[in-house]
Amino acid sequence: MIDTQRVGKTPQGDDILQLTLQNNGIIVQLISLGAIVKAIKVPDKDGEVRDIVLGFDNPLDNLTSTAYFGQIVGRYANRISGSSFTLDGTEYTLVANDGPNTLHSGPSNWGWQNWCAETFMLGEDPGVVMSLYSPAGQGGFPHAVNCTVTYLLNADGELVIDYEATCDGPTPINLTNHSYFNLGGAASGSIAGHELELACDRYLAVDEALIPTGELLPVAGTPFDFTVAKPIGRDLASAGGYDHCFVLSDEDEGMKRVAFVCDPRSGRTLEVSSTLPAVQFYSGNFLDGTAIGKGGAPYPRHGGFCLETQYFPNSPNEDGFETTIFTKDRPYKHTTVFKFSVRG
Repeated sequence: MIDTQRVGKTPQGDDILQLTLQNNGIIVQLISLGAIVKAIKVPDKDGEVRDIVLGFDNPLDNLTSTAYFGQIVGRYANRISGSSFTLDGTEYTLVANDGPNTLHSGPSNWGWQNWCAETFMLGEDPGVVMSLYSPAGQGGFPHAVNCTVTYLLNADGELVIDYEATCDGPTPINLTNHSYFNLGGAASGSIAGHELELACDRYLAVDEALIPTGELLPVAGTPFDFTVAKPIGRDLASAGGYDHCFVLSDEDEGMKRVAFVCDPRSGRTLEVSSTLPAVQFYSGNFLDGTAIGKGGAPYPRHGGFCLETQYFPNSPNEDGFETTIFTKDRPYKHTTVFKFSVRG
């Protein structure tokens, strides 16, 4: 089932659409602004349905927030050091918005732009295709990009996100979905008690500005070891909070398991799979209660977590990282799957 509503207008006067997908007891609400995942409603072990992602009631609140709730972030997710990179002998200057660095493409972030949206049914499964055109020079990036992001909610409890992008010349592309999850329900408190397992045996060392140093470190024996499930809060303080890129142990280019999360209190679980090589695990360190979310509830520190599948941050400036430069002959095409279920 699909329901489409107009829920506001952008400052430019364009309609903001809300698209509601329902399948087998799960409800996913998307909005065209930012191709945002606004809500995901799933039952717990007792059948109580709650919304498990953080966000805003008013879509326009996303335009004044740097929390990036539920957005499709692009054209380059995560950080680029010095707000610049060199490509084919030409230096490109981006907009600094994180000290001297660029975070999530600065003000040109696709999560603050209104996407075109078209609904469809794949058999009995509802979906939405979101599309966006990014002109050459937007945010300082070279060459134009056409992007589509397809959301499909299937009967197995999976929200499948297919990313595709083509460009008319070489340019960095690194896309992700920036949903914050709290399996107990949005605004239900800290996620410190959630148990997380990551299929990652290494993580990227970072400097004080959270820019990768280029070094890949083993997680074994450190607060970053989630190879066996443990509560997120167990080593949270000693890690200084989590906002790190974890490298998947399985380097196959196909679909592979990334993470598994369980909230012991509600029984809700989340399994993440992807074709991408890494995941940024963020524990909501910069939430501080000032963001007033759905239902007027403040979102406290560690009130949600993100599992942002992606390429490595700052790859345009690190020769040792897998390239994120895409071309006419090398289109961007990846899939990430969020699967929701419950443990009794």
